[in-house]
Amino acid sequence: MLWGGHSGGLELRKRASGGLALRGRFPYGNRAVLSDGGRTGRPRKEVIAPRAFAYRVDNPDEDIHFLVGHSYDRPLASRKAGTLDLQDSDEALTFEARITPEMQEVSYVRDFLTSFNAGLIVGLSPGFRIPPKRAVQEAERIEDEGSDPENGEHNAIIRTVLQALLYEMSVVTRPAYDGTQIEARNWSAETFDPSAGLVRTLSRWRV
Repeated sequence: MLWGGHSGGLELRKRASGGLALRGRFPYGNRAVLSDGGRTGRPRKEVIAPRAFAYRVDNPDEDIHFLVGHSYDRPLASRKAGTLDLQDSDEALTFEARITPEMQEVSYVRDFLTSFNAGLIVGLSPGFRIPPKRAVQEAERIEDEGSDPENGEHNAIIRTVLQALLYEMSVVTRPAYDGTQIEARNWSAETFDPSAGLVRTLSRWRV
């Protein structure tokens, strides 16, 4: 290792071979505020349960990509290419993405590295969708938070993601999980098209 730097939940290391290793950690069980409810609505929060992504993470034949900003046109690494490693536990999903010297010559990769070193890339965002009920009866749970402002409870609607299909991890500029520098987004089954990549939508709730 010749030099190192870090930003938020991401850590970048350069190897003697010239390749770069980007490491990150997505801790489970943290609440993210997806919406404050506006003037009249209720806040909405989301929690990713431990090992919620296990179905695809535990199967080495399932390809998972590492992208810039959820764009399949801007890949950095992938498990199928042998440049992305994932390790799952009850506490967190951790990863190492290896950016080869050849990829570092690509213009969008150079742009990402410049933004990262400038402190503008500050978090991670897993791209996933909820499986249909015919496959998993209870993939998510919706409940009321309660109201206790002194303890941070504001009568929010809380969605806990129990099982989800993880397709990609992305570096992002604005994470929703402020405490952990992590952002979560959801793609619904209706908009998922493997031939066209994931179509990014707002988080969809089934209340």
